[in-house]
Amino acid sequence: MSGAFSIVRVLLLEAGSSEASSMVSAQALPFHPLRLFLLVAWVYLCMYCVLQVQFGLLVPGKYKTPANLASLVAGPLVLLSLVIVETARRSRTNRGPLFDLIKQQLRNAVAGLHAIRATSPEDEAALRLLDSSGRTIDEIAGHGQGKREEARVLDLTEFIVADALERRASDILIDPTSESIYGIRLRIDGVLRNTRELNAETCRAVINSLKAVSGMDISERRRPQDGAFLARRGDQTASFRVASSGTVHGEKLSIRVLNRDAATQTLKDLGLGDKQNAIIKQALHKPSGMILICGPTGSGKTTTMYAMLNAIDRLTRNVITVEDPIEAMLPQTSQIEINPKAEITFANTLRSVLRQDPDVICVGEIRDEETAEIALRAAQTGHLVLATLHCDSNASAIARLMDLGVSRLLLSLGLNLIMSQRLLRCLCTRCHKRAELSDTQIAEFKRKGIDSSGIYEAGRCRHCDGTGYFGRTAISDILIIDGEVKARIAAGESFGSAQGDGNREGRIHLRKQGLKMVVAGVTSLEELKRVVG
Repeated sequence: MSGAFSIVRVLLLEAGSSEASSMVSAQALPFHPLRLFLLVAWVYLCMYCVLQVQFGLLVPGKYKTPANLASLVAGPLVLLSLVIVETARRSRTNRGPLFDLIKQQLRNAVAGLHAIRATSPEDEAALRLLDSSGRTIDEIAGHGQGKREEARVLDLTEFIVADALERRASDILIDPTSESIYGIRLRIDGVLRNTRELNAETCRAVINSLKAVSGMDISERRRPQDGAFLARRGDQTASFRVASSGTVHGEKLSIRVLNRDAATQTLKDLGLGDKQNAIIKQALHKPSGMILICGPTGSGKTTTMYAMLNAIDRLTRNVITVEDPIEAMLPQTSQIEINPKAEITFANTLRSVLRQDPDVICVGEIRDEETAEIALRAAQTGHLVLATLHCDSNASAIARLMDLGVSRLLLSLGLNLIMSQRLLRCLCTRCHKRAELSDTQIAEFKRKGIDSSGIYEAGRCRHCDGTGYFGRTAISDILIIDGEVKARIAAGESFGSAQGDGNREGRIHLRKQGLKMVVAGVTSLEELKRVVG
């Protein structure tokens, strides 16, 4: 027993000596591990703050150098002070809620961090901007081996476009809000949303990069210009149409994201009813006549036109389209793009198309008297013509064609179908909730025999970006040009004076279609009122 006790005693002595030696060695270390970790974290925070100060809006250009030096030492404290000062300044200027301004500042910071962390050129999954010849934006701008700030501008440009595609935007608007600030807005589901702000120097560099890749003159900032570019990520490609113009505070850029899914759209995908689809298909099966699609800008006319073309058997019928620009490639279709600089206009192209034995002619837009007359005459000579027209209703479409100088006889003989449409935002299925209807609304629905239990309203979630809506669906008013309507047009009845009544009747039809969507829980009463009134 005494031997065992002696062994245990020796072990305890050894453990104590080892613990004491470890304590001595710990005291002998020149630094503490926790202090080292805090130091490294502080250095990273300071470097991030330097980037925010250098490329952000918080500090004017002439004060960036001293602000960067201060950020290297006390980065987070300097950045916090600048954010507080900027938020207070905006609160006095914009008179907006303080909480909303703070959220906007945080969103800008996060967006800047994403831009800083943009993927490298070697990343195959990264988005690449290309001109019409296939050259990348790095090759065009000559910044392939450029300075860090120049490379960051290109990364920021690609990030803005990638963010727009990720959020399903149809338009990107870059416009100056003052002499020193530019705003970037995205039109998502037909509604503009503010996404971020940039200082004028950085945003002008972004605009020049986009103009360069679009084939536009970057030295010209006042005269309006047009251009186009592509974006490629892996095997996917998106097309963009660019327009620039000079404003009071600087140059504005509008970028239209062309519909990538238009080539695969069908009539069922539009959200129209079975009866309306049957009417459209019956008109498409006719050998001749004009189908006119009308509506304001952004109402989905081109998408509907492509859906109609997809309902046509293009293997047995010669289909030729004249577009400005071509938004999607259709198989078994001859697509011609308008180029006014080369004297390729709608009217000139339509004349040559009539000599190419077409069965179906698609006119992207009727803009002048000559195009309207040639298209309507082609509809009388054994050709099915699809065309779009910018107007509010079916009645205003007839009045608009008459105003262009088209004769009443030509209208009565050429038109087969007029369709005016609007797009309603669909409620987000993840956050929509039962609508809280007033007693008056409930009584009105009961009087009309409508079950209001399926009516929902918008909520808020991350999936819909806090808007309550995700995607859009179409509602339409279809006018069949039958014998009675043809006789009214040919008899000279004044559709121009009756345009107000026709527009009102068209809105009533659109409201009925939209109300069906509301009762089915597809959209909300607020959205229907916003679009139709």
